[in-house]
Amino acid sequence: MPPKQPFRAGTIAIVGRPNVGKSTLLNALVGQKLAITSRKPQTTRHRLAGILTRDDVQYVFVDTPGFQTRHRGALNKMLNRRVRETLEGVDVVLFVAEAGTLGPEDRAVIRLLPENVPVVLVVNKADLIPAPERMLPFLAGAGESFAFSAVVPLSAGKKRNLESLLGAVAPLLPEQPPLFDVDTLTDRSERFLAAELLREKLFRNLGDEIPYGSAVIIEKYEEEGALRRIHAAIVVEKPGHKAIVIGRGGEKLKEIASAARRDMEALFGGKVFLEVWVKVRPGWTESEAAIRGLGEAS
Repeated sequence: MPPKQPFRAGTIAIVGRPNVGKSTLLNALVGQKLAITSRKPQTTRHRLAGILTRDDVQYVFVDTPGFQTRHRGALNKMLNRRVRETLEGVDVVLFVAEAGTLGPEDRAVIRLLPENVPVVLVVNKADLIPAPERMLPFLAGAGESFAFSAVVPLSAGKKRNLESLLGAVAPLLPEQPPLFDVDTLTDRSERFLAAELLREKLFRNLGDEIPYGSAVIIEKYEEEGALRRIHAAIVVEKPGHKAIVIGRGGEKLKEIASAARRDMEALFGGKVFLEVWVKVRPGWTESEAAIRGLGEAS
């Protein structure tokens, strides 16, 4: 009988430019929707860990905001700081790039990559460039930009080649006991996840401007057996935005809340009673004190 392999466990940061598929990758790896996603960049604001435990390894994947180079408001500065802080205490880094594309925003993230931690290049949407002769120039250029420990092409959206990534990461993790209980899926509370699912629906159901100036506060979270009663407030910057979120006759708000409630029930495994209000707090994205007050600095 071959000797039993030592248990490995560690924290793996997922980094990359905005809208490259980091949150989709985390969800695909852990097999559960934990991180919110949308087609709009900068959907992710918070550090969130998704945990996958197997017989001899525990992966603690940490989703991070997309590193922002275009906008310098207080909120985006805070998000960029969060990326840098996450990189300081991890065992492995996954740098996610889109197949065939390595532009200035990608290179800005590459400049942040630590040299004393293994970094794996994850080439997302690799199925869009199936011909090796078209992929090789991209891989060669990426290899010249940083000394990656491994390169793994995959498709996070289609859940292709994920096992290859897990296989590449496992030997890079330190030999140590699990960092979390083997049944733990995330380091975040249901209250936090409820707020994120509601915020996701703002990104998916509203125009380009409003979601970036909005936040979600869970004002009350009660459990009664399998039932959860959640009272939430959507915070926006302008009265006109409030009217848009509510919609004619309250239809838009009802649509947003209903979609969020369905996702909450699927994730929590029970009935959810959700009430949502909309509040106006002018200029909250430009003040770090206001950002912290809304819980967006957590």
